[in-house]
Amino acid sequence: MGLHFSKEEFSQRKMNVLKLMKEHNLDALLMFRQESMYWLTGYDTFGYVFFQTLVLDQSGNTVLLTRAPDLRQAQNTSNIEDIRIWVDKDGSNPTDDLKNILNELNLKGKKLGVEYEAYGLTGRNALRLNKSLENYCTLKDKSDLITKLRAVKSKEEIVYVKKAAALADKALDEVWKHAKAGVSESKILAEMNRVIFENGGDYPANEFIIGSGKNALLCRYQAEKQILNSQDQLTIEWAGTYRHYHSAMFRTIPIGKADSKHHKMHEACIEALKNCESKLMPGNKIGEVFDIHAKTFDNLGYNKARMNACGYSLGTTFSPNWMDWPMLYTGNPYVIETGNVFFMHMILMDSENQLAMNLGETFLVTENGNERLGKKKLDLVIL
Repeated sequence: MGLHFSKEEFSQRKMNVLKLMKEHNLDALLMFRQESMYWLTGYDTFGYVFFQTLVLDQSGNTVLLTRAPDLRQAQNTSNIEDIRIWVDKDGSNPTDDLKNILNELNLKGKKLGVEYEAYGLTGRNALRLNKSLENYCTLKDKSDLITKLRAVKSKEEIVYVKKAAALADKALDEVWKHAKAGVSESKILAEMNRVIFENGGDYPANEFIIGSGKNALLCRYQAEKQILNSQDQLTIEWAGTYRHYHSAMFRTIPIGKADSKHHKMHEACIEALKNCESKLMPGNKIGEVFDIHAKTFDNLGYNKARMNACGYSLGTTFSPNWMDWPMLYTGNPYVIETGNVFFMHMILMDSENQLAMNLGETFLVTENGNERLGKKKLDLVIL
């Protein structure tokens, strides 16, 4: 099996989940989040786009219900031994197959937790699930049970996060090497992805964001690829990814010559990031990190240009995005812990002047503070 973690690591994770299930009075947990399945068993697939669930009961039994293409996927990548297949056919309803599994595990009339917040559990499938198990058992939304456990990274996980960070650094080197007037954004993306894959990295959970000119003000990937002008601005957000663990970075790079406002915006981003670092400490609430970010930008006159969140947790995530729980926004009560990994992005989008400036780095929370995982300079680089 191609397991990425030790037997002891998986055993400890399972014990932690079972302990939480007992505290929540759950007789079983129905996992639909691919992140939960990967974290708990090593199961690695994109087959979650179809109906798929991993059942864990209080006795520690794990049963995977999936489609035929994922039988060997589970056998080769996970420690799951009991794998059931639902058959593709017109009118098939895999929730009926799930009910048969629950019968075998004597879960009729019991209390089951369900990961409703999962990309694989579509609205239609959720309706089918609820209907199939109506008057059969009690269902409770426990979407965040494993998610909260995943927010704190183990020593084995931190090794992968740091490898991802090294890959992100290599990608930035390629940006600095290739971004110049007359070069296509496609070329830059190609070189960034090349160096990540050549050094053992993975596909990220969402596309890299790249845009120049007016598109430098976008916070999402879009399909247009432009040629850099003699004086331009290039925004790139990307992540190094290793065994599905992410470490993200964010930069806006003036091409040819920087606008005077670019310099001021960059200084503001540096100040905001530094202030956020001072708050990213064990025992603080992550809402406080956002608040210092907002206060810094607002005091410098950038209230209209900033965002309403300044980052989020990173870890092992699957498509369609690498953002993990929890997010950095005002009032978020999550208490920062040693082992948390956060991507903090300082984003300024000046629509009036059509100027962008972004600076983002990934941080590991340590016992006494935090460690910036990217090792590249934060200076305003003009190419």
